[in-house]
Amino acid sequence: MSESKEVATKAETAVAIPKELLGSFVEDSGAGTENIGADDMKIPFLRIAQPLSPELNKKHENFIEGTEAGTIFNTVTRQLFGEEVNVIPCGYIKKYLEFIPREKGGGFQGEHAPNSQEVLTATRDKQTNKDIMTNGNELVVSAQHYCKFQDPETGGWQSAIIDMKSTNLKISRQWNTMIQMQEVKHKGKLVKLPSFGVIWTLRSEEASNEKGRWNQWKVSGRHGYVEDTDLYKDCRELSSMVSDGTVQASDDPDLDANTSDSGEAIPF
Repeated sequence: MSESKEVATKAETAVAIPKELLGSFVEDSGAGTENIGADDMKIPFLRIAQPLSPELNKKHENFIEGTEAGTIFNTVTRQLFGEEVNVIPCGYIKKYLEFIPREKGGGFQGEHAPNSQEVLTATRDKQTNKDIMTNGNELVVSAQHYCKFQDPETGGWQSAIIDMKSTNLKISRQWNTMIQMQEVKHKGKLVKLPSFGVIWTLRSEEASNEKGRWNQWKVSGRHGYVEDTDLYKDCRELSSMVSDGTVQASDDPDLDANTSDSGEAIPF
C-alpha cells in the first residue's frame, strides 16, 4: 500500500480510544509535543475535488474512498469534510506561478515576485482567458488564504491554506472585501476587526461555462465571532507568521499534478 493510501485509510477509519487509558491520555495531554511550535509544522491545503481530480480515480494513488466532485478535503490527512466548512481567515498572500501549457507537456516552472518583469509583461489571451508570459508559458495567480478551519467531527480548529485560482479569484476578492468591511463600534468610533476575529462559512458549489463544469468556493456568510481566548491567540500567532514570512506550507499537489496528464488541470 502506498503512503498516500495508507494515510487516507487512517484518516477515514474511526478508531475508538481505549476506555481504560482515556484518563491517562487526558492527564498526559500534549506530552511529547512540548517543543513543537507552529513554525515546526507545514500547513496543508483545503481543496475542492473536481470531476477529474485524482482523488476520485480508483486507479490513482491519491484516490480517497467516498470522495465526490464538490467534496472539500485536506491534502495531507486526506480527511473529507463534505461540502461546507467553517474557517477563520488569519493571513493572505498572492502568488504568481509559472506553468508550461498542458498542450506542451505541462510543468511548474517557478514563482515570480509581483513586480517582476515576468509578471508585468504578461498579457491576457482573449481566446483562452489566460495570462501568457513573453516566453509562452502561463502565469497563474494564486490567492492564498491562511486559515483555521473547524473539524466537524471533533469541533477542534486546525491550520490550512485555501488557495483560489482562475474563476475562484473573484470569490477571493469578494471574501477579502467582506473581511475588510467587518467593523464594531467602540467608544463612539468604528473599529475594523482583525480578520482572525470572525468565523466564516465556506462551501463548494457547481459552476459551468462553454468550456465545461467544475466546482468552486462560495462564501456563504459570516458564521459568528471567535469567542475562545486560546483559539484567538492561535489565530493571532498564525497571522503573525504569515506577516513575517515564517509560515511553511506543505507541498502543493497542484504543482506536481501539472507535470503530467494527471487529470488535475489548471482551473478554467
